[in-house]
Order: sequence, then structure tokens, then C-alpha cells
Amino acid sequence: MSIRIGIMGYGNLGKGVECAIRQSNDMELVAVFTRRPPESVHILTEGTKILHVSDATTMIDAIDVMILCGGSATDLPEQTPEYAKLFTVVDSFDTHAKIPEHFANVDAAARETNNLALISCGWDPGMFSVNRLYAEAILPTGKTYTFWGKGVSQGHSDAIRRIEGVLDAKQYTIPMDEALAAVRSGKNPDLTTRQKHLRECFVVADENADRARIASEIRSMPNYFADYDTVVHFITAEEMKRDHSGIPHGGFVIRSGKTGWNEDDTNIVEYNLKLDSNPEFTASVIVACARAAYRMRMEGAVGCKTILDVPPSYLSPLSDEELRASLL
Repeated sequence: MSIRIGIMGYGNLGKGVECAIRQSNDMELVAVFTRRPPESVHILTEGTKILHVSDATTMIDAIDVMILCGGSATDLPEQTPEYAKLFTVVDSFDTHAKIPEHFANVDAAARETNNLALISCGWDPGMFSVNRLYAEAILPTGKTYTFWGKGVSQGHSDAIRRIEGVLDAKQYTIPMDEALAAVRSGKNPDLTTRQKHLRECFVVADENADRARIASEIRSMPNYFADYDTVVHFITAEEMKRDHSGIPHGGFVIRSGKTGWNEDDTNIVEYNLKLDSNPEFTASVIVACARAAYRMRMEGAVGCKTILDVPPSYLSPLSDEELRASLL
């Protein structure tokens, strides 16, 4: 039996989830939910329902996992607790500093109705989180470094677009070459947030908007830009379409650790991603996590979980026997 999936929100991430479901033989897309008029939304999967978000309650028995594709700034803090009362849900909440708060809110909501929620599924948090855990468990004496970019951050771009007077925005996260080289050399430097990354923003503003105010709001935004050197460029809509239409991203998790009785030997573990499409890869991780969430719920798990709670084999469509024969 196929796992029946619902998509809540049909932006870049929702479209990526639809494509990832198409590549998953054990899943089927049952419905897409939107805040827009449903007749204005056109999807790629034939025969799938397109419904307004207000109709979600009518599909409780038809959906095994609801994938929430809203933004972390304002959508998911409200949506995930709300829908966790109705469905097994998966989200990609990525505001690292607020994950404990989000976890507590979602956990309380899911337990009200004995549902399961799997939060913060993507590549960071998500795949990078798993790699940090493995590397630190294996090399307990050392330091872990995470670098993002160069690439477009969907969450940060979305946060800029929520500012009054902003029509469109793209934000690039750029690792500092000097910091990356020092880490890879095994020097284990102490780096501040500002020393590790630069944030570069390209903004299309309303012609009557106060650009100085917008730039100030961006640079002072907590959890997003306040701790970084942030460059803000104002460009035209034509320039945005011409020069910034793609959504690439990537990054590195590096653990530099010592082994041996006297800890004389340096060992460096590096995991890296280079992505043509940030939302499509994030969506692929989310869909694998939806498979895991379904299996965990079928075993009776309730409350809020993260990817750190997921057995690796639950992410794969292969049987345990097939995994042992092909991957172990």
C-alpha cells in the first residue's frame, strides 16, 4: 500500500515535494492545499485534488502524512502545532535557535490527539545534524564546524520578503575562505559567527519604500542577520529575474578531532553538499522523512520527533534484508 501524502503549501518547496513523491514508488500524492484560490493553482500530478487550506479537516482519513511547506519565520510556528493535532506531519523548520521552543509547542499539540510530528527535516537542520552527531560521537575530543553556501537561503530570503515595502528578495550565504582553510588544516580555530559567513542580500523594493529602513531592518533582524556582516543591494525586478532566478546552495560539516593515548593524531571528517536546487533537495529529504514518520506512527510513536530520533533504515524504501545486502 502506498503512503498517502498531502502537501500544505505549493511554493518552491511544495513543488519540490511533488517531484520527490514522483520518484518514490511507495508514495502517492493525494491532495495539495493552498491559501490561494484553488482554481488558480496548477500542479504537475494528474488527478490530484487541489483544495483550500480550510478543507484540510475533510481529508483526515485520506492522508497518512501531511508535509508542511510553509516558511519558518511565520508559517510553521503556527501551522505545525495546528496540523499536528489532525495528521502525522513533517516540517522543515530551520530557525536553529528556536528549535527547542518549536519542539515543545509541537510536542504538546501532537500529544493532545496522539499524533506524530517530525520537525526540522532538511539538510540543515537535518542531514547536517546527523553528520554532526556521528562525527562528535566518534571523535569526542575536537571541534565541529558548519559552513553554509555559497547559496540561496530560502528561509532568510523569505524573512526579508516579509518586510514592509519588499517586493522580492534573495539572500546568499557565503563562507569566509580564510575560516574554511583554517578549519580544514586542523588548527581548530575559535571562530565567531561573523568570522565564518557573510550574508549578501539582493532586494527589489516598492518604488515608494524607505530603502534605508528596509536595509536597517534586515541587518538588525535577530536569528537571521544581526550576528553577521550583511551587505544589502537594491536591484530591479528585471535584474532579479535575469541574475538571481536559480536557487543553488550547499555547505560543509567538518569535525576535527584527536585520537590516541596522548591525543597526538588529528582526524578530519568532512561532509559536503553542492546543490543546484536548494528547495528540491530539501524536499527530497522531507519526503524520505515522511516515510520514516509513517513507519514510526504505525509502531505507535506519538509526540514530536526530529531526524536524530529516526532509525536510518526508516528513511529508505528498501527492506532491511535489501539494505544489509546492498549498503552495509
